[in-house]
Amino acid sequence: MMARKALAQMTRMGLLPPPQYGAPPKALVPQMPSVAPVVGPLENLQPLEVRLVPSGPTELSRQWRQLVHHYHYLGAGPLCGAQLRYLVFSPQGPVGALAFSGAARQLAGRDQWIGWGQPARRQNLHLVINNSRFVVLGQVPNLASHLLSRVLERLVDDWHQRYGYRPVLVETFVERQRFNGGCYRAANWQAISLTQGRGRQDRSHQRSLPPKTLWVYPLNKAFRQTLRQLPPTARLAPMPARATPPPKPPADWAEEELGQALLGDRRLVQRACRLARAFWARPQASIPQACGSRAQTKAAYRFFDNPRVTLNALLSSHTQATARRMVTEPVVLAVQDTTSLNYSTHPATEMLGLIGSQADTFIGMLVHSTLAFNGAGTPLGLLDVQCWTRPAEDFGKKHDRYERALEAKESVRWLRSLQQLERLQSQCPNTRLVSVGDREADIYELFVWAREKPGRPALLIRAERDRLLAQSQEHLTQHLAQQPVAGHLELHVPSRGQRAARLARLSVRFAAVELRPPKRKTQMGTVRVWAVRAREDNPPAQVEPLCWDLLTTCRVEDFDGAIEKLRWYSGRWGIEVFHRVLKSGCQIETRQLAGADRLDACLAIDMIVAWRIYHLTKLGREVPAMPCTVFFEEHEWKALLAYVRQTPEEPPEVPTLREAVRMVAGLGGFLGRKGDGEPGTETLWLGLQRLDDLSGMYRVFRPTKKTPVPSTNDYG
Repeated sequence: MMARKALAQMTRMGLLPPPQYGAPPKALVPQMPSVAPVVGPLENLQPLEVRLVPSGPTELSRQWRQLVHHYHYLGAGPLCGAQLRYLVFSPQGPVGALAFSGAARQLAGRDQWIGWGQPARRQNLHLVINNSRFVVLGQVPNLASHLLSRVLERLVDDWHQRYGYRPVLVETFVERQRFNGGCYRAANWQAISLTQGRGRQDRSHQRSLPPKTLWVYPLNKAFRQTLRQLPPTARLAPMPARATPPPKPPADWAEEELGQALLGDRRLVQRACRLARAFWARPQASIPQACGSRAQTKAAYRFFDNPRVTLNALLSSHTQATARRMVTEPVVLAVQDTTSLNYSTHPATEMLGLIGSQADTFIGMLVHSTLAFNGAGTPLGLLDVQCWTRPAEDFGKKHDRYERALEAKESVRWLRSLQQLERLQSQCPNTRLVSVGDREADIYELFVWAREKPGRPALLIRAERDRLLAQSQEHLTQHLAQQPVAGHLELHVPSRGQRAARLARLSVRFAAVELRPPKRKTQMGTVRVWAVRAREDNPPAQVEPLCWDLLTTCRVEDFDGAIEKLRWYSGRWGIEVFHRVLKSGCQIETRQLAGADRLDACLAIDMIVAWRIYHLTKLGREVPAMPCTVFFEEHEWKALLAYVRQTPEEPPEVPTLREAVRMVAGLGGFLGRKGDGEPGTETLWLGLQRLDDLSGMYRVFRPTKKTPVPSTNDYG
């Protein structure tokens, strides 16, 4: 097409004579092929033969066109750009036909999922290909997903042989009114967004086509890095330096966390900041209550319905702000954990999946968060968030988990978080990043990944499996039990139910060990790590003794090093508190937004608000003498003092952060008695809602100049 346009332009310029067209060929309608219906189980169709259709008029090409023309609702084409076609045969005859061609030029959901900019997309779009046709003959269980897997095994090599380069990503569109995409889900494809129903020819924005689900399948582990590569810049003559004004600093915390979100439109960024302020003022309110008016509510729903507004796009700015807070910390603990969001009370919400242990029970979404903490336990912000749904077709496949690679299982979420930490490590060269996980993160591939390359983030994981050691036939627990006691640790165990509080005395042991790979993964080789055990010596009667077995890639050479690793792991509980604030404080599970894609976008803002509530709770304890103006605006702390002290007089001085936090918590039910300790997150989120009403009324009677909370938060 580009060549034809160039020839036409040269003709208009007089460089070429007018073209001479021959008689147009007659349009031929392929005849109906005589194909016997395919029946029976998949085993009876073996062996299947996948044949690549050669270019040009061949018998295979004619047969492919006949099948696709008569059995695909879009017909046989024409297809766009570079293309490959396949026919699949069984001993009974043809069973399927597939085609792969050029990808869509612009897709908001795909481009945001990849993290593309316009120059990178223009440079690398050819590396994305589209599964434009897929025909399966007959009703054979698992045949469609099996055909997809068989063809994808050879697709990259076939494409390279014909066109000279290797694609890294495949996309396809599934019309929701016709199909549910179950075969793509079973073949490990991922649904990432919905189209708007426009198509390539909808230049007037009519949206006359039905919406389709966009599915993608990576052909390369490093597909994002490959697709994000920018074209080499041209060598230009040096231009005189032009004085550019410094960037305007963020006006408040909302702009600090969301002001650089990758939404592609400044108005969307401003709306995101406005919603964050509204959600912060009323954490437990519904969207209409938080917005305060019908116009603002409609604007919020339009915002969440915008295809540019995704979880990753919104959190991109917050992640960079978190990295800036991490720069001054010597050690940052990146705690990972998974939680589920239950939306069973909203069954009409689209694109949700199963979250329970039984089929047809609870529906919702799964969220894997990575939260950064400093050494004092103050949360610095989110580093990575992964959200996905579990389709009903995948339920009951736990038995085949040993035959699948890590990339094909949900456990890959732990590795993806580590890869994100590695990308952020370059922005914090003087900060040591340590990934902390519970027993669910005891995955051998994670230790292999952490030890493959120097400079990668360290691991600290509670051991779940009693692994074999390479240097002997001993198991890990047996080897640790034989190590000498390096020292003792006293730990206060709070009361729980009928169990009274106690002071536990734990014996601490440690050793350097070399783990043997699992029997199904012997090709990975051994891994050298350090193991630390803390076990209670004399537990009360009928009480299970406390015991932690930790595995880490950090060196442990003495008792102090072992205690340090135990203290780091004790901070893992902070992410449980964060998830509780997200669910109970921000009421994320009560959001009604009709679709999982909209819930993703709302989840991003709620997570930032939940982090800020938790951050305020910890700051009140870590830096209590700081003035409260680091977190509260002028009208807020003045309204708070006027209400608590029951006086209209202007306060003579600014209260400290600890005093303000305790007063806000008092609005939420905190009594401040001698044995109550410091306020927690629950009384804070309840008090913040009352403070919003008080400060609003205060501004009505005493208008003050707005002094936003400073965004350069070098505290905490």
